[in-house]
Amino acid sequence: MLDVCLLGTGGMMPLPYRWLTSMMARYNGKSILIDCGEGTQIAMKEKGWSPKPIDIICFTHYHADHISGLPGMLLTMGNAERTEPLLLIGPKGLNRVVASLRVIAPELPFEIQCRELTEPEESIQFDGFHIDAFRVQHNVVCYGYSLVVERKGKFQVEKAKEQGIPINYWNRLQHGETVETPEGIYTPDMVMGGARKGIKVTYCTDTRPTPAITAHGMDADLLILEGMYGEPEKKAKAKEYKHMTFYEAADIAAQAQPKAMWLTHYSPSLTRPEEYMKEVKRIFPRAYAAKDGQTVELDFEEE
Repeated sequence: MLDVCLLGTGGMMPLPYRWLTSMMARYNGKSILIDCGEGTQIAMKEKGWSPKPIDIICFTHYHADHISGLPGMLLTMGNAERTEPLLLIGPKGLNRVVASLRVIAPELPFEIQCRELTEPEESIQFDGFHIDAFRVQHNVVCYGYSLVVERKGKFQVEKAKEQGIPINYWNRLQHGETVETPEGIYTPDMVMGGARKGIKVTYCTDTRPTPAITAHGMDADLLILEGMYGEPEKKAKAKEYKHMTFYEAADIAAQAQPKAMWLTHYSPSLTRPEEYMKEVKRIFPRAYAAKDGQTVELDFEEE
């Protein structure tokens, strides 16, 4: 099961009723944070989730509303007696940006590891899941991310029986282990079916529409996209500042066909995003104007 929470849905500046855009996901004891603007810690406290077990923080880009909360987050982790390394992922320049921000958070009881993204698309593998980063189109280098939880093939009992593989080896083979015995060598591919559909969440803010967003959002369980402006007359402004409107995000979702699409990263002037959703849902019916703290539990499809 993958827990996903939009800690905040605001762009540019935090408001009394809306924190800056940030997403947190939890899977199998690991926590992943995407973006960490000012106020992210408070949003996390309001949700009741802890920053201590965060293993990975991904940054879309280095505008203040997406990274200025990092020094305080690091200090809070340190004060919680965290000792495990923390991996930071972001566009080229991450080492320099983090070093600058750490002037006010210089001493930490854990190691910080930085992974800088330099290619248009990169995939980073972890135990049981991977993160796919893809470059989008903002006025600075910016990336979107897909978090993909993998699902192994199903153990084929009949195959194991047909090949006479003793039952005491089945569990080891199911967990990917090659078993050497006096009778011969047994490998997982002898008894495992093909990989099954996993869980995918794609997150993307601060960009114009690009083919990469559609490609990576294809068939996602949840597609989270920027909706900077709901007002139709602000499309020219969205183009000028390299952002998206609600309707452009809905067009992407209509092509990618995720199970659901959440809008986020609202302009401070957009006080009631839900007022514009009728037209958005005409384009993509499974679209929602997300609110701070919006959460979903995603599980593997039943077979």
